[in-house]
Amino acid sequence: MKPLNKNWLTEHNLDFEYKKYVLLAYLKSVEYDFELQKLYPALSDLVEHYRNVILIKENSEQLNHRFNRSIKKIDLNRLKFIYDEIERNVGLLKELEEIIDYSIPQFKKYLEEGKKIYEFIEKQIHIEPLGIISLQNDEGYMFLHYSDAPKTQVYQYHITIFDQPDEKYRAINTTFIKEYDLGFSSTFQSIKTDLLKERNQLPNPATYLIESEYSFPIAETFLPIAKRMLVKFTAHL
Repeated sequence: MKPLNKNWLTEHNLDFEYKKYVLLAYLKSVEYDFELQKLYPALSDLVEHYRNVILIKENSEQLNHRFNRSIKKIDLNRLKFIYDEIERNVGLLKELEEIIDYSIPQFKKYLEEGKKIYEFIEKQIHIEPLGIISLQNDEGYMFLHYSDAPKTQVYQYHITIFDQPDEKYRAINTTFIKEYDLGFSSTFQSIKTDLLKERNQLPNPATYLIESEYSFPIAETFLPIAKRMLVKFTAHL
């Protein structure tokens, strides 16, 4: 995916045709990734850009009221406009609003397409515990496996819970351990047993098999969706 700078709206030329070219080039690269069923980082990137332009659009009335200076740049980390101390430039503001109004439906279109692909792939993936469900599910192992594949990838995972005033947030980190061959003498259970012997820092780890009926790119699709599914699954245990 060709990245789109966070400050793409105001960097370089603030010209509608130029910004349209920049945006469409970025979205074309997103479309290419989606065709290859590569969802990340494109999908999360789209979400961030869409939220940013929506927030700027929602503040446009205040901007119109206070726009007595020209915009130098937009600080998207704080959602603030940085101004040059010069006279009012209505044409510049109009150009910016035109760019924003064009970009919002474009981002939304590709965001909805990405969500459809995500939902389709999610339905092809199944998760189940290997052995007895552990009482401690915030740390353990996850096995990623394509149904007909002779190998499985094993990751160690750790879930962290962040308390916020309104709700709890759960984040997951994973570390790749090894790709194991599967066969008559090498089953999921035997691999789990080997892990217990080799990595005794987790004496009774939660272990989950996450299996897909179809092959999808692991790093860009299977792994990130599997991580989200595991967080949801363990949250309801």
